[in-house]
This record gives sequence, C-alpha cells and structure tokens, in this order.
Amino acid sequence: MSRPLDLALTAIAPIIWGSSYIVTTQLLANLDPLTISFLRALPAGLFLLCLVRQLPNGHWIPKMFVLGALNFAVFWSLLFFAAFRLPGGVAAIMGALQPFVVIFAARGLLGTPIKALSVFAVFMGVLGVGLLILTPDAEIDMLGVVAGVLGSSSMAFGTVLSRKWQPPVSALTFTAWQLTAGGLLLVPFIPIATTELSSITGLNVIGLVYLGLIGAGLTYVIWLRGIRLLQPSAVSILGFLSPLSATLLGWLILNETLNWMQALGMVVVLASVLIGQYALRSAAR
Repeated sequence: MSRPLDLALTAIAPIIWGSSYIVTTQLLANLDPLTISFLRALPAGLFLLCLVRQLPNGHWIPKMFVLGALNFAVFWSLLFFAAFRLPGGVAAIMGALQPFVVIFAARGLLGTPIKALSVFAVFMGVLGVGLLILTPDAEIDMLGVVAGVLGSSSMAFGTVLSRKWQPPVSALTFTAWQLTAGGLLLVPFIPIATTELSSITGLNVIGLVYLGLIGAGLTYVIWLRGIRLLQPSAVSILGFLSPLSATLLGWLILNETLNWMQALGMVVVLASVLIGQYALRSAAR
C-alpha cells in the first residue's frame, strides 16, 4: 500500500475518536473518568485476546504494561478528568499539544530529526483547533489543564515507544496486549471510583461498547498499524482531525451551530495536516 493510502487509512482513527465527545456527553455523563477508562479498556482487550489467542512473553510483558499505561490507563483517565473539569474547547487544546511532545520525544528516543516546517504545522494545528472550538467565555481550571497536558504527554510517549518497541505480531495482537494491560493496571483503583457499578444503565452499556470496540479496539489497530509503517510525527499530527470531526458531528447530530470562525478553523486544521505531511515526506523516503 502506498504512503498516501496508509495516511488516509490511519486518519480514520482520529476521525472516529471525534465521536467520543458526543458519546461521552450524551451516554456516559453519569460515570466517573476512572470507571469509563476501566470499562472501555479491559473488556475490549479481553475480547481481542480471545480473537488472537496469543499472549506476550519474556521482555514483551513489562513493555506491554508500560505501553498500556501510557496509551490507555494514564491517558484515558487524565483525558476524561480534563474533559469533566474543562470546557470542551480548552480540553481539545490540551489534547492538541500531543504532536509537539511526539516531535521531541521521537528525536530523543528514535533519533528522528526535527523539521522546522513540521513544528510550524503543529502550531497551525493548535491555532486551527482554537478557532474551531474555543469560545471567548471558556473558563480555565488549573487541575484540568495539568491533567490535559499530562494526558497528552502520556499518549505522545506511548506513540513513540509503540514505534520503538515493535513485537513480531499483528497490529490486532499488539492492540489486544496493550488494551488488556491498560485495563489490568486500572483494577486496583476501581474501589476509589465514585460510580456505583449497579447504577450503570443500558445507555451506558451502549456507549461503553462503542468506545471499547470501535473507539478503542478498531481505531487502535489502525493507529498502531500507522505507527509501524509511518513516522510517529506523521501519525500524531493526524490527531488534529479529531476535534474537527467532533465539531462536524456536533453540527450534524446535535444541531450545534457553525460560524465563520469555526469554518476558518477547519481550513487551518486541514492545512496544518497537509503541511505536516509535506514536511515529513523526505524523511519517510
């Protein structure tokens, strides 16, 4: 498969992730971040393990727990915490910082050169996300901001290490191992979760199944495949498509309004993704 097709396929993952904003607010508003993260990760991971019927061994076991923590347990817990503490626009800005961390983490861990044009593309992406969903009356909560920055950094390092540590298995098996490890790491913290499991409703189950199987299982298979074939920096900048997708879905499904500033933000986000891929094309060759 050619590089443009690999990029197009990988872009499906953040586009689907954009729907998680609607699912969380409409179907999971009564659940706490820790419960959502646990019920999203472990059931999906165990289901995929039943499909692949293969467990990690040797040095891959501790590495899977590190990746499971970075990509799922820590990232999701902090992500949902930030989402509950911050307005959607501010939370998205925190998430948009991830490509910055990936660029410098890839330099330190993989030796990938830092290109000025790719850094500029990330600046453009953050600006586009701000135009897209940041409102003038958005309030700043410092705990939410810290959680958002730490969550973005967690997945950024998880993205780079997923390229550095490549087990000789399929992307589906790699995803199953990480999801299961991430879910297991959250088990000891379930007793301190504020949600009573008996209060989970049918709508909650629908939302969790979607986030687990589609928003995690399917999308991370696509995402990890992209990390294997492409540079982490090229993959991470595709994450800007997630808030763009969330905005469009809010307009289509929740009848939210779109103004000229949001339209401009969409153009800037798309331009940042294209410029970022252009900047990295020579390194990929």
